[in-house]
Amino acid sequence: MEPGAGCEAFAKLLLTGSGAGMSWYAPIGILFLIAGKIMEMQDLTVMGGQLGMYTVTVIVGLLIHALVVLPLLYFIVTRKNPWVFIGGILQALITALGTSSSSATLPITFKCLEENNGVDKHVTRFVLPVGATINMDGTALYEALAAIFIAQVNNYDLNFGQIITISITATAASIGAAGIPQAGLVTMVIVLTSVGLPTEDITLIIAVDWFLDRLRTTTNVLGDSVGAGIVEHLSRHELHRPDAEVGNSVIEENEKPYQLICQEHENQKQLDSETMM
Repeated sequence: MEPGAGCEAFAKLLLTGSGAGMSWYAPIGILFLIAGKIMEMQDLTVMGGQLGMYTVTVIVGLLIHALVVLPLLYFIVTRKNPWVFIGGILQALITALGTSSSSATLPITFKCLEENNGVDKHVTRFVLPVGATINMDGTALYEALAAIFIAQVNNYDLNFGQIITISITATAASIGAAGIPQAGLVTMVIVLTSVGLPTEDITLIIAVDWFLDRLRTTTNVLGDSVGAGIVEHLSRHELHRPDAEVGNSVIEENEKPYQLICQEHENQKQLDSETMM
């Protein structure tokens, strides 16, 4: 029997359960999955160093995206101070860091953008729900780096075409990821399969995923908020313009012929009542 095979068999036995007991047995199953992968490692020190560098790389990538790319994009489009805008959504970012769910953070994001940053409700009520569903920029970055890390662990050399494939697939898979904790691990299977990497090696990064998931969720919420701010700036003229369509609909409603007929009947009834009196 191969090293760690018993642990993996026991883990799979636990994870095949369903119903309410699944939530109780899942941590034990994940523990044995990680233990089985550790027992298969030839050099635990080297693997620990590689996992540490992977964690640092993901953190640096998320920080560059959150503190450089997004603020720069907001400044280029709106010509406003991005740090003032980010300061207004600080409560939403802390909530995202704590809950690791962009969907659970959505009410706080609404409140911060509308009350602190003055973003119009017409924008937030449309952009934020859509962004919480499909705008997973932190998750896309994380999944691409995770696929490259798993390829390096298996001594698999990726060419330029495969790296482009990973980038495109990670972006597309992140759109389908749910706004719940650790949803990126599920869609990562699509990314690994696209370039022929072993999907069972996802267990290598489960040990640090709980921490990285909070950081990428915070990045996702920041991206949604910046997107709402940019859309509000680009649509400022339309938002302050009187709603011509509503006015036209009221005019059309008043000009409908059946209303005039009803009015004529009412006038005729009043005349008949006056004549009888």
